[in-house]
Amino acid sequence: MKLYFQLLLCLTLFASSVADSHAQKKKSAVAKPAVFNPADRPKNLSDTALLELVQKQTFRYFWEFGHPVSGLARERSNIAFDYGDEVCTIGGTGFGVMAMVVAAERQWQPRDSVAARLLKMVKFLSKADHYHGIFPHWLNGATGKIVPFGRKDDGGDLVESSFLFQGLLAVRQYFDRDTDLERELRSRITWIWNEAEWDWYTRGNPNQLYWHWSPNNGWAMNFELRGYNETLITYIMGAASPRYPITRQVYDKCWAQSDHFRNGKEYYGVKLPLGFEYGGPLFFTHYSFLGLDPRKLKDQYANYWEQNVNHSLINYKHCVANPGKFKGYGENNWGLTASDTYNGYNAHSPTNDFGTITPTAALSSFPYTPEQSMKALRHFYDDLGDKIWSEYGFTDAFNESQNWYAKSHLAIDQGPIIVMIENYRTGLLWKLFMKDPEVQEGLKKLGFESPALGVSSRN
Repeated sequence: MKLYFQLLLCLTLFASSVADSHAQKKKSAVAKPAVFNPADRPKNLSDTALLELVQKQTFRYFWEFGHPVSGLARERSNIAFDYGDEVCTIGGTGFGVMAMVVAAERQWQPRDSVAARLLKMVKFLSKADHYHGIFPHWLNGATGKIVPFGRKDDGGDLVESSFLFQGLLAVRQYFDRDTDLERELRSRITWIWNEAEWDWYTRGNPNQLYWHWSPNNGWAMNFELRGYNETLITYIMGAASPRYPITRQVYDKCWAQSDHFRNGKEYYGVKLPLGFEYGGPLFFTHYSFLGLDPRKLKDQYANYWEQNVNHSLINYKHCVANPGKFKGYGENNWGLTASDTYNGYNAHSPTNDFGTITPTAALSSFPYTPEQSMKALRHFYDDLGDKIWSEYGFTDAFNESQNWYAKSHLAIDQGPIIVMIENYRTGLLWKLFMKDPEVQEGLKKLGFESPALGVSSRN
């Protein structure tokens, strides 16, 4: 268990405890709309109308609350602990730019306006701090300077950067028109993508890939990217790199070599091919798969549709069984993943369950568990909406046993709701990302099979 929690400390994207009671005493990062009354939310919506509303409302977090200088996604909607309102998240920005593609496609904002906002963001990134082309976990949204994530975590973050580039490559595919604006957007994305030195993070060892490097602390973080967790996309982006790629060998010798990679056990009658006991937090099924299409995606280690569906079902069945006897749990109230909680921040899972439900867990699982996710959505909106519905969609989490309901929103939780609901509805981001020629070459290099690659399945 010690190893599990050591890994989650790095995986969950927040190193510090963030007590919501402390955070909410501080002034909001920007002025909120004058009045928002969740009791006035539309009622008696069809399933389709409700999905559309949740996506569109959640998108406001990235469009209206994006940093005014850079346009990047702010880390969270409240000022918490010891970092301020200039802090922007690289991974959350990657999720946010994919949400902007959805907004353009669904005409929530004009296509040219979305493209212009994205160009502003990419221009800012091209001048921002980076480390061998790899961005840090956090940037100051006004200056582009690094905001250290930890005492030694003050350099490049390979995983956060992979989330960013997953989004930017989908953007590059979507904005394909022959206009000055869209040509420049594509060109600038290509430039920062080509400059990212994925192979630097192997330290010259063909059997290892590392999460962090710092000009001040070198390789002191010393965290190898071993599976199974949410960092699968990092290997795919590294293999897809046109100038500084990683090899198949590091995928087989580092990613697939750990004591928490293969599983094969059954939990609540559901077999889990890979990963921790009971699967771990549900963001493992979301972050890498915002663009990466898991449908009929296989390699020598797993069928990733089976992996993600079964992981989601185990999480759902655990909440229905409710061995901890927490208030509110049931078939319409489920979803354990990393989020704010009543006494800080935690990576919730069936083996780390303290009664906190996080809406993004069930809602971002729509492609995998549509019936169960719709029941949860109805409950969150119809029954709990007075407490957790807001101007930016659902707030981050709630714990009915503690009578606690978050007021905060986090970019890394809001973004997947929009994108994965869209993938459930139309497959838009999956189609865009998987048709990128460099992504296709990266997947082939690592031994993946997918209909998008024109490679037939072995099974």
